Amino acid sequence: MACSKYEYVKLFEQNITLLPNTWLVVRVDGHSFHRFTSEHDFAKPNDIRSLQLMNYAAQRCMQEMQDIVLAYGQSDEFSFVFRRSTNLYKRREAKITSTLCSLFTSNFIFHWKRFFADLELKYPPSFDARAVCYPTDQNLRDYMSWRQADCHINNLYNTAFWSLVQDTSNPRTEREAQAILKDTDSAAKNELLFTQYGINYNKLPEIFRKGSTLFRRLSEVAASTRDGTSEVKRTKNLVVVEHGDIIGDKFWQENPQILSI
Repeated sequence: MACSKYEYVKLFEQNITLLPNTWLVVRVDGHSFHRFTSEHDFAKPNDIRSLQLMNYAAQRCMQEMQDIVLAYGQSDEFSFVFRRSTNLYKRREAKITSTLCSLFTSNFIFHWKRFFADLELKYPPSFDARAVCYPTDQNLRDYMSWRQADCHINNLYNTAFWSLVQDTSNPRTEREAQAILKDTDSAAKNELLFTQYGINYNKLPEIFRKGSTLFRRLSEVAASTRDGTSEVKRTKNLVVVEHGDIIGDKFWQENPQILSI
């Protein structure tokens, strides 16, 4: 391409390169999602359709971007972990965050009808993204623990809050529910749920309490031979979704391939 006298404007561009040999985490967050969930009448405190759609969009991102080795999602956010050695887009921050954010958003919108078959999308949602580098395995694990602890804290509060607001015999306003829960600890919220509503919080679905963890695992899948006359088992590196604990050691011990990549 021929140069022109206007090409000097490229000198004003700034490219931030993320630190090499570090875990790269990009967190995608819903923008103004409180309004979005209200406009689309999401079930409170959790809408399983939305969580499943978020998981599906994240899976599609991991299939498209092979350097993502782990993802964790809860509510309206998803954190994507890129392998330490990734040189994707030469580790340019703006390129990685903008591409991943747009890929996640487009999949969320494109596959809306798969999970909300009876609900029209009134307007397109938006997400933002940020990138952070973590130098050690422990830093990365602490980050993931932070997000899962946040999931538990927020979901426990929201479960108690919406139980008060949606109480058919004695409904509270949102302001009244906030006042009741102000300064209460986890034990008090659990007691309120159990004694007033018969809800054992620990029995609620793990996807609500612990979020969703996506990672790659070697799995056997059925496949047909070329002539189609028989079926064989083939091993593939598939993206799987789990909803268990990632704060303790068990998950990491059972999946050592995540931190060794």
